[in-house]
Amino acid sequence: MTLEYDDCLKRGKIKPFTRGKSLVSKELETAVSDLERARKTYKDGDYKWATIQIYYSMFHGARALLYAKNLREHSHFCLIATIKTLYVETKQLSVHFLEGLQEAKNLREDADYYNRWSRQGCEKLLKLGDEFLQKVKEIIKK
Repeated sequence: MTLEYDDCLKRGKIKPFTRGKSLVSKELETAVSDLERARKTYKDGDYKWATIQIYYSMFHGARALLYAKNLREHSHFCLIATIKTLYVETKQLSVHFLEGLQEAKNLREDADYYNRWSRQGCEKLLKLGDEFLQKVKEIIKK
């Protein structure tokens, strides 16, 4: 267990959520929908908004993984810390995806808060977002 995850539990930023498993498919639908909308937004040339949408697709995919464990997050940082502990450290998810989720969060914050984004960053996230979502679906099916 990572120190970050342990701290998130202690601070109540990760909590038990008995309805979690029943909401996994709904969360996956949201992730798919956000990614589909991001592709359209990207085609329209709005890379800032597409970057934000891709992150939220990945966020909802990661949240589906937490729901599958009957957990709920109250912090984006703690969501990532929990994914690291429960899925990366147990070798169910490659560290590549954890790093990608963190990068997507950073790029979303840059776009959303500082008005900084790029077509190149958005293209990279589109590919990563698709790979991440496929992997999440694979893990949940097991």
